[in-house]
Amino acid sequence: MSRFPWPVPYGWFAVAWSAHVSRGGVVPYRAFGRDLVLWRDERGDAHVHDAYCPHLGAHLGHGGTVSDCELVCPFHGWQFDDSGRNTCIPYSERANGKARLRRYPVLERNGLVMAWYHPNDEPPMWDIPAVPEFGEAADWATPVCRYFTIDTAWQEMAENGVDAAHFRYVHGTAEVPILEEYTPDGFRSHMRSKQFFVTPRGNVEGRIDSDAWGPGFSVVRFSGIVDTMLLGCATPIDEDHCEMRFTFTVRRFADDRATTSVGEAAINEISRQLLEDKPIWEHKVFVDRPALADTDGPFLQFRQWAAQFYVDAT
Repeated sequence: MSRFPWPVPYGWFAVAWSAHVSRGGVVPYRAFGRDLVLWRDERGDAHVHDAYCPHLGAHLGHGGTVSDCELVCPFHGWQFDDSGRNTCIPYSERANGKARLRRYPVLERNGLVMAWYHPNDEPPMWDIPAVPEFGEAADWATPVCRYFTIDTAWQEMAENGVDAAHFRYVHGTAEVPILEEYTPDGFRSHMRSKQFFVTPRGNVEGRIDSDAWGPGFSVVRFSGIVDTMLLGCATPIDEDHCEMRFTFTVRRFADDRATTSVGEAAINEISRQLLEDKPIWEHKVFVDRPALADTDGPFLQFRQWAAQFYVDAT
């Protein structure tokens, strides 16, 4: 039984970093409470389908291969095109028109392979932007990737974004941050905050500003010590478990060694804070009607925004 009252949300979710799926590669994957197969055809396009062959149930991610632009089952050699349609049965003169794999829309952007999930197979309702700092921007460093698995639901993690007080008591910031703005905007949301970082030189004023595109993709900007950009991508494994992909870049200094050392310190600090949150997320319960302090953040406003991403499967 789920610990939380929500199903898996719908939206765009990162299923891999682009560099981790080679041309002609086939990868087993689990997300959305489903077993999936991620593969890249010989043209270089990435695809995501349900994992089990409709013939006799082989998992296509374990031993499956790519032939040109089709996925080949390891059990009997049945072939499926990028739409999931069976195109060839090597020991029969006819394909099976009823044998289809569920297909998940895919886009590849910002060094990520992202798949659209909706429990009723509704088509994508928004796009994911290209973030220039993760492209060819010369003044930003080569991206660094970090990966975490967390035994909690997406919404429990995302709620931290409006919980300013926990920064002081969990992460040891000099003061409780000042949440200047939280604005829901359709499938998007915007958070602007003033932070006070503890450093060897004393307390330094800075900022954390973030923008989200649905539950699975956010762009977070840190400033004050070193300008840092983070793509935060939460992907639900199922209702109670998530994986988190962090992709970082920092603004370059004149000296490459300084860029590497200062950037690495900033990235390690942000990652450390996530690991400080992890045991709380993994052992807390969801309180439907929280007894809030008058200075707590806009929890109820966030929850109203998050509610739009849940639907009942039909």
